Amino acid sequence: MAGHTENEITIAAPLDLVWDMTNDLENWPQLFSEYASVDVLSRDGNRTTFRLTMHPDEKGTVWSWVSERETDRAALSVKARRVEPGPFAYMNIRWRYEGLADGARMVWTQDFEMRPDAPVDDAWMTDNINRNSKVQMALIRDRIEKAAAEHRPAPVLAD
Repeated sequence: MAGHTENEITIAAPLDLVWDMTNDLENWPQLFSEYASVDVLSRDGNRTTFRLTMHPDEKGTVWSWVSERETDRAALSVKARRVEPGPFAYMNIRWRYEGLADGARMVWTQDFEMRPDAPVDDAWMTDNINRNSKVQMALIRDRIEKAAAEHRPAPVLAD
């Protein structure tokens, strides 16, 4: 059995800002609460290979892995995969964006399978990803909406 999750959120901010902020890898530690650092290892066109390092978990373990991410601005989508899958047999992620009249929708789809020797199974990881995605998406929404409000031009008042 493989794991599959799909989570989405609507962000009250321009699509371009949502795209730019969520694809600015170097600033992910300021956007996500779970990442301590992002180290870009290589860039080739729209493809970036990078190392993600998380903050220590409740047991003090620091998780880190290498991922590859390819952006397609015209299609409003991103494909990513773990190059160093760790406890996963594989982990593939797709980000999709959609412009809305009042903002943008962002959808994360994750397809994965845990290795037989992993400390958790596919069902546990599916629940964990679904819980964590909701937390991270809400945080990202709030941070992007705050940035949008700070950069919104002041209204022009007529005399």
